[in-house]
Amino acid sequence: MEVNKDNTFFTGRLKSIGFAVKGAIKLVTTEHSVMVQSSIAVLMTIAGFYYHITPTEWMFQILVFGLVLSIEGLNTAVEKIADFIHPDYHERIGFIKDIAAGAVFFAAMSAIAIGALIYLPRII
Repeated sequence: MEVNKDNTFFTGRLKSIGFAVKGAIKLVTTEHSVMVQSSIAVLMTIAGFYYHITPTEWMFQILVFGLVLSIEGLNTAVEKIADFIHPDYHERIGFIKDIAAGAVFFAAMSAIAIGALIYLPRII
């Protein structure tokens, strides 16, 4: 069964944006890891204003927020699909989920490193 797809440029893009916003709201309101990471992003934004970070530092900070939250969203999607396909524990599904979580780990470590480079000199 095919859903009626809107192929017009403008209204099709508006619908796409609507789906994206709906997905972002679902992530922030249902996934604890995204709630924590979003809270950290808010705190770091407040710290950025407090410490008067440079425009370049703002760019890096915003970039890593987006990176971590985006990869966390993809990780959540992988987990949901894996659980839908195979609800019971399966070693290969666990392996796939671990790899997706590893991607979040790399992004989070990068964010921590950038945060340290920006804020440790100001704090110390």
